[in-house]
Amino acid sequence: MNILGYCKKILYLVNKQKAFLALILMFTAMLFFKTNFYTPFNLINLMKSGSVLLILAFGITIVLVAGGADLSIGGVMVVSGIVAIKLMNVNVPMAIAIICALLVGVVVGMINAFFSVYQKTEPFIITLGMGMLLTGIAQQLTDAHPVASLNPEFVLLSNGKLFNQIPNQVIVMFGVFVLTFFILRYTSFGRNCYAIGGDYEVAKYSGINVMRTKALAYVYSGVIAALGGIMLSSMLNSGNSTYGENTALLVNCGVVVGGTSFAGGIGGAQQSLIGLLVFAVLQNSMNMVGVDSYVQLLFQGIVTVGIIWLDSYGRKKRRETV
Repeated sequence: MNILGYCKKILYLVNKQKAFLALILMFTAMLFFKTNFYTPFNLINLMKSGSVLLILAFGITIVLVAGGADLSIGGVMVVSGIVAIKLMNVNVPMAIAIICALLVGVVVGMINAFFSVYQKTEPFIITLGMGMLLTGIAQQLTDAHPVASLNPEFVLLSNGKLFNQIPNQVIVMFGVFVLTFFILRYTSFGRNCYAIGGDYEVAKYSGINVMRTKALAYVYSGVIAALGGIMLSSMLNSGNSTYGENTALLVNCGVVVGGTSFAGGIGGAQQSLIGLLVFAVLQNSMNMVGVDSYVQLLFQGIVTVGIIWLDSYGRKKRRETV
C-alpha cells in the first residue's frame, strides 16, 4: 500500500472513531501551553489516575456488547476493597483476603445475571438498585468512615513499580485490557456476546446458549469491578463507601464515548480504552492549565455530548448513503 493509501486508511479510522480524534486534538492543543503535560512523570501519572476506571470499563464492555447493562460496578468496587481491608485487619493472609474480595464480584454478578437474564427484568433498574444496596452495605461495614489497612504490603499492590518506573496498577490495567480484548476477539464466548447483542433472537435460534453467555458476562463484569476496588483501596491504603458515588456514570459514559453501544453488538476493549482516556486526558490537561473544577465538568459534558452526536450523525449519514 502506498503513502496515499495509508493516509486514506488513517483518515477513515479517525472519522470512524470520534473519540480518537478528540484525543489527537487535546494532545495537539497542549503543545501551545507551557506545562509539564508531556513529561514522562505526568503521562505515567495520567495512566495511573485513570487506571481504576479503565479496569472497570473493560469489565462492563463485555456486558454492553452482549446487550446488557451494569450500573452496580461502583458498589462492587467499594465493597470489595472494604472486604479485603477488613479481612487483612483481622490477620487474614492478603492472598486469601483478595480472593474473598473477588468472590464478592462473582456473587454480585450472579445475582445481577439471575434477575436481568433469567428473570428478564430491566437490567438498568436491577443493577442500579444493586449498586445502591452495595453502597449501603459499605456504609454499614465502615460505619460511614474510611477504613485504613494495617497491612503494609497491601499498599504496594498498587503503588509498587516495575523497573522503578511503571506502577503496578497500570500493569494490571493493561493486563485486564489484553484479557478482555482476547476474549472478545478470539474466543467463541466473545463472538457469542457480539451475536447476542446484535440480534438476541437470531443468536438464540442459531444454537447459542444466550442466557448462559449473558450471565457469564455479568459475572466477568463483577469480578473485574472487584479487582478495580482492590486496586483502588490499595492505592489509597483505605476503603471508603464514598469512593464509588459517580463511578458507574463515568465509566458508562466513557465506554459509550469510545464507541461501545448500549444497544449491544458494537464496541470492544480498544474502544473503551480510548473513551476513558478522553476523560483522563481532558481532566489532566485542564488541571495543567488551571481550569476550575466546575468548569471542567462543563467541558466534560460538552465533549461527551459532542462526540456522541458526531458519531450518531455519521452513522445516520452512512445509512442514508446506503
